Amino acid sequence: MKVKLKIWRQKDAKAKGKFETYSLDNVSVEMSFLEMLDYLNSQLITEGKEPVAYEHDCREGICGCCGLYINGRPHGLLSKTTTCELYMREFRDGETITIEPWRAASFPVIKDLMVERNAFDKIMQAGGFISVNAGQAQDANAIPVSKVNADEAFDAASCIGCGACVAACKNSSAMLFIAAKVSQLSLFPQGKIEAKERVKKMVDKMDELGFGSCTNTRACEAECPKGISISHIARLNREFITAKISD
Repeated sequence: MKVKLKIWRQKDAKAKGKFETYSLDNVSVEMSFLEMLDYLNSQLITEGKEPVAYEHDCREGICGCCGLYINGRPHGLLSKTTTCELYMREFRDGETITIEPWRAASFPVIKDLMVERNAFDKIMQAGGFISVNAGQAQDANAIPVSKVNADEAFDAASCIGCGACVAACKNSSAMLFIAAKVSQLSLFPQGKIEAKERVKKMVDKMDELGFGSCTNTRACEAECPKGISISHIARLNREFITAKISD
């Protein structure tokens, strides 16, 4: 198949970026989207041109590095699919595909399609952890956890920190990301001790880093490649209000 690629090119964070168009022939429908970009870069290198910079690692929908804005949607047109899990068979022969980086002030462009996402790391450093004695592990049955809480916590823990929720939100809010991280800890007994300080520190850090507020449009939920529910945001709000009242 043939495709035309309209790709955002930007030399660095300070440079003014622009779209450049490339034509690519003999694209296999069995290629993943990232393999297609590898194919493009191979062609550009052969022609003595600068390859397109984009981020990737596991290529198994686990690490969250591959996030791209494809035809106006984070990770492309399929739901619950990361960019690396998207295949070229989902596109038409001769189609023009527009590829952009995440668009958020808190995720500044490093180069081309790569953005700096260490803002998420800073939020986690602020409170996304528990303090425990890391000595001998307790027996698995020593601390009972209900099946409902365990299932919900594991669902929240499936967040890969890709940033699609931020990219999809009109306010560039990180609420779904923080809510998922708060839920995966607060639903277990081990996370109760620091619960009040955790939620306040993580929300404060989100505000400090320039993320916007949540307006419940549910775009984050719709575009999340792991299908994380905004019900976690409701829990985050409850925990945050409780923590503030108890000060």
